[in-house]
Amino acid sequence: MEDARAIAALGWISIYRSGVWKPRTRPNAFEGNGEEALRWLRRVRKETGLLTTVEVANAEHVELALKYGVDILWIGARTTVNPFSVQEIADALKGMDIPVMVKNPVNPDLNLWIGALERVNRAGITRMMAVHRGFSNYESTRFRNSPRWELPIQLMTFAPDLPVICDPSHISGKRALVGEVAQKAMDLGMHGLMIETHPDPDRAWSDAEQQVTPAQLQEILNKLQFRERTSDNAVFNNHLAQLRRIVDSIDEELIQILAKRMKVIEKIGEYKRDNNITIFQLERWNEILDTRSALGSNLDLDLDFITRIMMEVHKESIQLQTELMNRDDEKQD
Repeated sequence: MEDARAIAALGWISIYRSGVWKPRTRPNAFEGNGEEALRWLRRVRKETGLLTTVEVANAEHVELALKYGVDILWIGARTTVNPFSVQEIADALKGMDIPVMVKNPVNPDLNLWIGALERVNRAGITRMMAVHRGFSNYESTRFRNSPRWELPIQLMTFAPDLPVICDPSHISGKRALVGEVAQKAMDLGMHGLMIETHPDPDRAWSDAEQQVTPAQLQEILNKLQFRERTSDNAVFNNHLAQLRRIVDSIDEELIQILAKRMKVIEKIGEYKRDNNITIFQLERWNEILDTRSALGSNLDLDLDFITRIMMEVHKESIQLQTELMNRDDEKQD
């Protein structure tokens, strides 16, 4: 209640989110207070006027949340990854008129995310929202969960009328990064933020490092830059159109160069095939990475950016040479 009252007093917030049931990796961790906490949420709604939302992972959760008048439901990342669980929730929602938020799955699978949204929508739920909370990392980075911003952008492209909000807390994993991630989400045109707060974050029973106090939340929100999606300024629009035409021309050149490169790769593949040489050459790949990285660095390009591009190009080159080898094997058969 202390947290809810402080949040309501900020004036920015319209929805109060609470993890009544907490899916945890280890069985001895705090897993929420269940139905008892739903009574507390009902009190939050009554005293502050904030709408309430909880995570549901099965049909029983849905039934209890609706019993206690929860306003909005959300499906968490661990549930989104399982179509059987999502379908169970969708079946429990049939005939209901309640907004539902769907977080992205823990792994970077856009189709899985879209599939969960479609299952809920087919149950008759029309007020929906997607929540971008980042994706599991397989290596150490500055974020708890990799943002992979291209995936929510692809989702917004696929479903332009679907609101997409961002969960900077789960992406960052550290309260010092929450503001940075929140600003990035706003700059990419997302429609809202889901940020974890606690009156005394260091004593929180879960995710303590990523939570902020209500006062820190106010500071984060005060610093946010809200940018316009479009402009009526004719001079700006004309200049932007000119720059975009330059980009279009450069992209055309890039594609033509890539096509030219793949033609050479095809000849290399044929030459390897005719001389019975393996497709992948480790020494050559290391040479490509080193020389292209150095070239990109000299041109002030980000090293990770160059590496990702070259890895994609190399993957396509390997695929083309593999197809050549397989075609030759089929002819021999």
